[in-house]
Amino acid sequence: MNPIRTALRAAPALALLAAACTSASPQPESLVERGQALFGDQGCYGCHTVRGTGTPIANDLTHVGAKYSEAELARRVRDPALHKPGAHMPKLELTEAQARALAAYLATLR
Repeated sequence: MNPIRTALRAAPALALLAAACTSASPQPESLVERGQALFGDQGCYGCHTVRGTGTPIANDLTHVGAKYSEAELARRVRDPALHKPGAHMPKLELTEAQARALAAYLATLR
């Protein structure tokens, strides 16, 4: 059989296989997923609880998204002492993107 004809016949099957492999690739993390990961990575659970998980030293954040807007949560994450002078929450060393991601996650907690 002619190798060119064999290759042409296989092309549609190879295209389907390539499409299947591409669609099975992991999707990029959403902003909320990055924020949830940051909540753990930054150790927020060491003082705060969410749905009963964490350490109840500071405020329970289970419903914080119902109380504050995402923009307000981002401001509070960037500089906690600005909103509550004397608060024991440290100022986290977050990039602007990280602060937005953490706020996006917190805003989902309702």
